[in-house]
Amino acid sequence: MIIMEGAKEAFACEMSVEPNADLQLEIGYLLLIDVVGYSKLLVNEQVELLQELNQIVRSTPSFRNAEATGKLIRLPTGDGMALVFFRSPEEPAQCALEIHAALKSHPQLQLRVGVHSGPVNQITDVNDRSNVAGTGINVAQRVMDCGDAGHILLSKHVADDLAQYRHWQPYLHDLGEWEVKHGLRLSLVNLYKEGLGNPAIPEKLKRGQRWKKGGTPVRPVRPLRWLKFALVAALLLAALALTSTFLISFRRASSTAETSFGLPAMVPVSAKSIAVLPFENLSDEKENAYFADGVQDEILTGLSRVADLKVISRTSVIQYKTGAKRNLREIGAALGVAHVLEGTVQRAGSRVRVNAQLIDARTDSQVWAERYDRDVADVFAIESELAGKIVAQLQAKISPSEKAAIEQKPTADLAAYDLYVRAKTLIATAVYNTPLQEGLSEAVRMLNQAIERDPAFALAYYQLAHAHDLIYFGGLDHTPARLAMADAAIQSLTRLLPNSGEAHLALAKHLYWGYHDYDHARKELSLAQKSLPNDPWAFVLAGYIDRRQGRWAESTKNLERAAELDPQNPHVLQQISSSYNFLHRYADQVRALDRAIAVTPKEAVLRVSRAEVELDWHADTRPLLSSIEAMLAEDSREGNNIAQEWLRVSLCQRDFDGALRALAALPIAGCYQDVIPFPRAWCEGVVAQMRGDKAAAYAAFTSTRAEAAKLVAEHPDYPEGLCVLGMADAALGHKDDAIREGRRAVELLPVTKDSIVGALLVEKLALIYAWTGEKDLAFEQLAIAARIPGYLSYGELRLHPYWDPLRGDPRFEKIVASLAPK
Repeated sequence: MIIMEGAKEAFACEMSVEPNADLQLEIGYLLLIDVVGYSKLLVNEQVELLQELNQIVRSTPSFRNAEATGKLIRLPTGDGMALVFFRSPEEPAQCALEIHAALKSHPQLQLRVGVHSGPVNQITDVNDRSNVAGTGINVAQRVMDCGDAGHILLSKHVADDLAQYRHWQPYLHDLGEWEVKHGLRLSLVNLYKEGLGNPAIPEKLKRGQRWKKGGTPVRPVRPLRWLKFALVAALLLAALALTSTFLISFRRASSTAETSFGLPAMVPVSAKSIAVLPFENLSDEKENAYFADGVQDEILTGLSRVADLKVISRTSVIQYKTGAKRNLREIGAALGVAHVLEGTVQRAGSRVRVNAQLIDARTDSQVWAERYDRDVADVFAIESELAGKIVAQLQAKISPSEKAAIEQKPTADLAAYDLYVRAKTLIATAVYNTPLQEGLSEAVRMLNQAIERDPAFALAYYQLAHAHDLIYFGGLDHTPARLAMADAAIQSLTRLLPNSGEAHLALAKHLYWGYHDYDHARKELSLAQKSLPNDPWAFVLAGYIDRRQGRWAESTKNLERAAELDPQNPHVLQQISSSYNFLHRYADQVRALDRAIAVTPKEAVLRVSRAEVELDWHADTRPLLSSIEAMLAEDSREGNNIAQEWLRVSLCQRDFDGALRALAALPIAGCYQDVIPFPRAWCEGVVAQMRGDKAAAYAAFTSTRAEAAKLVAEHPDYPEGLCVLGMADAALGHKDDAIREGRRAVELLPVTKDSIVGALLVEKLALIYAWTGEKDLAFEQLAIAARIPGYLSYGELRLHPYWDPLRGDPRFEKIVASLAPK
């Protein structure tokens, strides 16, 4: 499966909150157009200009193409219009340039334009017409509002996408980061070329406050080696996003050992287990919903410090929102707990009322209830008392240090705490509710505000470090400056809470994602787990480190423990399934994926992963192809999410038409395999080669080589970049260069350093040898890759055209047979 495995790791503990089923959010590429000076015109002049604008816009090729495919929403805005495209960020930018070209013969029509990409929700308005809502529209409006007549302004978010294409790069001019309406900070880019657009600095920006200077060319964000989606070697995030070749002498465990290493059997539910459900906000002011969330979160956090309790993670309980009647028996069974706590919060002026009841989920009977009616300043004392009484009710042992940690106030500033809770929620849900960069940037802003109010707010520093690490490892801002921000936050946290679980966990994540210092990170995790026995991150990270170092049994144990604490997080289960895939333990992989799908049955990536098992295991393409066709029939937009699997199965079937359709759906970021940054041009070359179009293949591979060469020039010791460069040179017939680059990649990141990516680099070196005619060396590397855990599979060797140069050789058939299902 061609996926960014590292990135998935990074977000495995963040992406567990399932979006509201009623909100069908999708990414829209927005073009907002405003007639400058519209309000000063007479009514008949306004009508005439809008008719003229409509005619110009409708005549552009970009508009007509999008309309013909049904992938366009157009909306009047009074003094202009909004166009929402859905296929590519190039569409609104190209349309804007086409409109400005047409305006040369319409000098009386002065426009300003804003372009952004973000989540939108297609709705039907009161007139039964198509409309859209979502934060993407709001941000696009603010981008446009910064411009003057002639400007085509882009958010940095969409400009980074355009910068993936070489032909856009000369026309993207960074304006820096600015504060706009309501204190929102926007990074803006000016689009202009050869008489189109306006190269001047917008007047509003000249008068405004710049937060970060621009002036440098806009370049695509390129994930570097540190960002091994294993992220968590990936974390971001790490996965920001989804290695493991270790000792060549590795031998797979016997079937007996595998049985003990498989998925755990059902165990009795401990009486000392609890899930703290979201508290209902009864306040008249709905903005107090975050206050209610904070009460629930603080009680949960306090309980989670008690080692004698099993406490379910916030990300698994957040979906059980208040409003609908809860079936507590079912919730308890789904979360694997004996007890649940639920309650209400009502804040009125300086008073707060908290009601809580502890329920035995096995019998749906009330165990205990409590009501507090106090001054709002005492809310933290209420939370500590509640946690203490619950510990007593469950007859759990509690140490003096655990008791002290529960009783410690996070801050004395309620406004700072409100900002902290909002930011923490935003970090956990940003991937669904806003473009990731905007969500995380807003969380950073809120946390900085909280710290300004209370410089001793230690937990705010913990979340701030986490957000900075996610931004860094997700490639959103992969700079030393961002890494330094995370480091500074960790230093402040350590100063305020020395030897705390949060300080050790924050440092462990930072060492793993930022420096690949696995041994030091492992030591910090060991210390963190003592103080944070119920924090799934501590076990997730330990599982990732174990996996990268080839400790497969330990890795699975840690990931399974994380799944116990965060049972509604399908991405932890997906990571467990990935481990079984690397080990070729396909039956176990199927069971893990079935568990994940049971949590989120509609998630396309999980469904396609489940079907893809048969391709790897039995070289059977039918389940995967059938699953893809079914998902596309349900919603054609899913093609963007499953394009790489679609392309892979099409190549394995030698289906040219299917490969072209998959290629059309492929994201512009490229066709990464794990964290190896194959650009889109690489997949275009592979498809062209399969079709026998040598000229197109040569052009695509040449483009791939140019991108990889630039990347390696900037980062000479970047093994994944060298791998791409070597593959491109092999495809172009540059034998000596290809072999040198492939070997260097393996030397820089051997299996002993990273068992997953290291194994993948060995596999790619085997391909380089095969494509350059060095069959003996190819079989030597392929034999190594087949003996160790990794992506290489029976189905891959049997079907993928990559391996055609070796087919028919008895040595190849022997290796294929060694991976065949037994």
